Amino acid sequence: MVATVISPDGLPLGTPSPCSAPQNNRAARTLAQLISALLLAALACLALPALAQAQDLTASVDRNELAINETFTLRVRYKGPQSGGQPDFNLLEQDFEILSRQQSNQYRVINGKAESFTEWALTLAPLKEGKLFVPSLHLHGQVSDAIPITVNKAGQSPSGNNRQAFLEVELDKDKLHVQEQLLVKVRLYTTVGLHDIATDPLQIPGAHVEKVDEQRYERRIDGVGHAVYEITYAVFPESSGELQIPPINYIAVTGRRDPFSLFNRNAQRIRLRSEAKTVEVEPKPDSYSGTHWLPARSLGLVQSWSKDPEEFKVGEPITRIITLRAEGLRAAQLPPLPKLNVDGLKTYPDQPQQEDQPGVNGITGSRVETTAIVATRPGNYQLPPITITWWDTKTGRQRATQLPAFRFNVTGLPVVDSAAPGNTQPTQPSPSATEVEPGFWQKVAIAAIASHLLWIVYFFYANKRNRAGAPQKSGRTTNKVVAPEKLTELVKSGSPQEIQSALRQWIGDRWPEVRTLNLEAAAQQLNISELSQLVEMLNSAIYKAPPKPLNRQQLQILTDRLTRIEDEAAPKTEALPGLFSG
Repeated sequence: MVATVISPDGLPLGTPSPCSAPQNNRAARTLAQLISALLLAALACLALPALAQAQDLTASVDRNELAINETFTLRVRYKGPQSGGQPDFNLLEQDFEILSRQQSNQYRVINGKAESFTEWALTLAPLKEGKLFVPSLHLHGQVSDAIPITVNKAGQSPSGNNRQAFLEVELDKDKLHVQEQLLVKVRLYTTVGLHDIATDPLQIPGAHVEKVDEQRYERRIDGVGHAVYEITYAVFPESSGELQIPPINYIAVTGRRDPFSLFNRNAQRIRLRSEAKTVEVEPKPDSYSGTHWLPARSLGLVQSWSKDPEEFKVGEPITRIITLRAEGLRAAQLPPLPKLNVDGLKTYPDQPQQEDQPGVNGITGSRVETTAIVATRPGNYQLPPITITWWDTKTGRQRATQLPAFRFNVTGLPVVDSAAPGNTQPTQPSPSATEVEPGFWQKVAIAAIASHLLWIVYFFYANKRNRAGAPQKSGRTTNKVVAPEKLTELVKSGSPQEIQSALRQWIGDRWPEVRTLNLEAAAQQLNISELSQLVEMLNSAIYKAPPKPLNRQQLQILTDRLTRIEDEAAPKTEALPGLFSG
């Protein structure tokens, strides 16, 4: 599109005036031309956000790179509220030849959401080599994005191009290392209509094979158009030496299928067989010093958090997510990340998630490790860096990808914990004091306090002996009956946080010596396996991301066992001897 800017004298800019103008008029026209150009640039900048938000008109291609004698498919989709019309496809004819054009109106429902759109499918052939662009298309005020297309020179004609159909096998490299990805492309060329095409999947002894891509396009060979059906396999050799790519067989039927005839006399069944290929597989280089052998095209580490790490607080869990992604490696080849072991941090790792994403360039494997972190005391912490050593198959050298060390601050009050076995707590220095001889009244006060304490102890044991001698209606006191019943009720229908709070209160009432400890430390000191299992189940349900559902039945069994342990540990009903009995 050519824009013409009108100057103040009514003539297009750059057009000489019919009469000679003075020098100052020329300067005025030059200034007006500059102002007009600036206004056009400002209007274009203001229009950019509107274009960026256009989502109703989209364009996509099945291939971004092809040869000059090949074709590709352009799909343009409009899902706006207006109907009718079509984009101006004449803009494509500057760099491409439109071989075919189809239009379809579609309506579908995905996950309960209805969607309707109009789609145009165009088969295009490039008119020249180099870097081309599918231009932006316009419809009902919407604009699609331009798409870059790389057009290479025409490749050499495959052998047997005079036949109606033949096979071609192409390898992306002549030699490779063990466990490195090899791309095998199998192409079926035909100048006649083929249907009922059947082939066996590629199987290579001593290698892992996966189908990663499938395409259909057209290629011209010596001026003759060939339909091409291409399949791409990713091959991972498991040992060094020569890797044999066996011949691949195809069976197809030529001619057009007639649905109204029981016998297609013009149809002919053909059998195609490719040539075997051999590629050299080298062992792992001696110079490689990594712990795990990882031959890849690229490898990256990404870290994310469930919430802002600046909000770390003692006792509150936060989830750390690390993604390891490698192009040219399967997820099964990726190693586990080092375990996090930082003093003052408790970690609850989840099961790693692995995924293989196939594509034109083979397989991209990813491994996602999720860990819930809970700080037990405030302070400044540093998570150590993570370094992955790998072999760059593009440059043929060893490389390392590192996730830098991460620092953060934790606020809040520390959680009281018992000392670990074998560790001694530092002894606090006792304050020095000067011994003073007590006076008369001080001695009297001390004697009075001592006599009161003796009477308190006497009445305590006497009262306990009387209660032991009296008939009992229940084997447990009132407090021992209510607490287990409340805990049992919460186990059936309460949340993990409510169960954890009730369990902590009940443990503190039953064993006062561990009242100041957290549940993990109390279970360790009491050495009760049922309590340890309960604490582990509750931590998994509260701190893991995503939370692990509670097994209520198992939780009930463990609670009942813990209650029975409490009954067996209760004191017998025999009376204690009196403090002053003879």
